[in-house]
Amino acid sequence: MSKPPVTPGNKTRRPAAFSVDPPQDTPRQPDRAKRQPRSFDYQVDVIPDEEDAFLAEQAVDADVPPLAVPRKRRFSFLKLAASAFGILFSLALGLWTDALIRDLFTRADWLGYTAIGLVTIGLLALLIAILREIRGIMRLEAAQKLKTSAAEALALNRSSEARSVVSRLTGLLAERPETAKGRAAMEDVRDDIIDPPELLALAERELLSPLDRKARALILNSAKRVSVVTAVSPRAIVDLAYVLYEVVRLVRAMAELYGGHPGTFGMLRLLRDVVAHLAVTGSIAVGDSLVQQVLGHGLASRLSARLGEGVINGLMTARIGIAAMDLCRPLPFAALKRPGIGDFISDLTPSMTGNSTAKTSRDD
Repeated sequence: MSKPPVTPGNKTRRPAAFSVDPPQDTPRQPDRAKRQPRSFDYQVDVIPDEEDAFLAEQAVDADVPPLAVPRKRRFSFLKLAASAFGILFSLALGLWTDALIRDLFTRADWLGYTAIGLVTIGLLALLIAILREIRGIMRLEAAQKLKTSAAEALALNRSSEARSVVSRLTGLLAERPETAKGRAAMEDVRDDIIDPPELLALAERELLSPLDRKARALILNSAKRVSVVTAVSPRAIVDLAYVLYEVVRLVRAMAELYGGHPGTFGMLRLLRDVVAHLAVTGSIAVGDSLVQQVLGHGLASRLSARLGEGVINGLMTARIGIAAMDLCRPLPFAALKRPGIGDFISDLTPSMTGNSTAKTSRDD
């Protein structure tokens, strides 16, 4: 078989390589030298949060006030002096009573026996009052011990301690009818939940959620009453007297709500802790700055003098109620949101914030 003739139209071209040079008018980019990686030694000064002025200012201006904690019990020479003089006064009273009874017996026997009977009745009543005071103080301290035990159970992640906390909490709130449904729910899942955080969170939601709602209502109603009375009262002494009365009433109601029944000395200790917390956090100062802090500069400028004073006193009462809530609540806020001042502003000034009266009455 012969090969086809080679003609100019069917010549085969072998593959070849061609170099394409850039146009002469396009400048060639110079080759960039490769930079070796280097480390830069920058010194950064980190300021702790407790020393940061901006964070401190935000903490003061926050709607949620700082958490209230009870004061630490320390040795005091004033308490020692009061105890010594109290014992001395008791001895003097006993000697005076003995002399009185002896004088009555010298006059007539029935007068002496009557005096002995009255002294016996008085001592029994005093003993019962002392026992009630001790019981009230112990119930207040039980709430603080529950908080400490709950924190330890979460830190150590021990299920046995968490169950003990739930059991003690159930016993403390057994007298409150609002917790009946929650106690039944905790009894149904007693052996089903093993994780301590989940168990304590469930106990907080089931047992303390209805009490927290009632506590908010107590704070709101007390703040409303203080706001209205101080806005319309003609004298400053009337404002002060009513605010003190309302604060004592609110703190006592808060303690009884969370299972405590404080007596006279228990109430004095609780009030001292609340006032100490407000003094430490700087919340006891009132003025136009507080209105500007929580209501805003624009709204504060539209407030009248009397209405502004009423709003200030109402917000201060709400802050005292929140502090009392922190001190009396047997568990810290973890699964539930802690109330703040901003939760009560719209109810104290419904016409200024656009909330209707129907909503306010429905929240109550």
